Amino acid sequence: MKDNLMDSDSVGSPYVELPKWAEVGAKRRAHIGRVTALLSAWSAGMRLDAAKANEWIDAGRLHDSLREASEEELRRITGDNDSPVGLLHGPAAAIRLAEEGEKRAALLDAIRYHTVGSPKWDSTGKALYMADYLEPGRKFLHEDREFLASQVPHAFEGVFRQVVRFRLEWSIREGNFIYPETVALWNELR
Repeated sequence: MKDNLMDSDSVGSPYVELPKWAEVGAKRRAHIGRVTALLSAWSAGMRLDAAKANEWIDAGRLHDSLREASEEELRRITGDNDSPVGLLHGPAAAIRLAEEGEKRAALLDAIRYHTVGSPKWDSTGKALYMADYLEPGRKFLHEDREFLASQVPHAFEGVFRQVVRFRLEWSIREGNFIYPETVALWNELR
């Protein structure tokens, strides 16, 4: 991440360097910047070692790198012809990163499952899941999410549980399908 550069498309968000194959527009780049900024702040507040802090920041920087890729491209990369297209950008990005030599399993799993969750996550997956939901550019429950974001360095697991609960409740209210990974994550937390 280039800390001292600002991208004109993401005012208030740090400039984030993306892979050449990334497919993101200005709004998505701004979201990625806000997620990455949260992860950077949390890792500093929690005094993570440099390797883990960089893993968190890389997860934020790369999680939506294929969010705006075509359905055809996402299905080609993943080989998945059944899942809803909105769930494919994480697995596709993880596959591309692994093909380029990325070896950090926690990073790849964080990116792969960031839309549905995983009960097998370490702190990288949990932090990305929270930051993706709590980033300040989202327009709903602003004060609640801002408060939760401020508590992550002090109550990481408690905030994670609350974010999983909020996201699960919203999915149920909206009548969305609850994915097996999400159910397994919730059952692991309760």
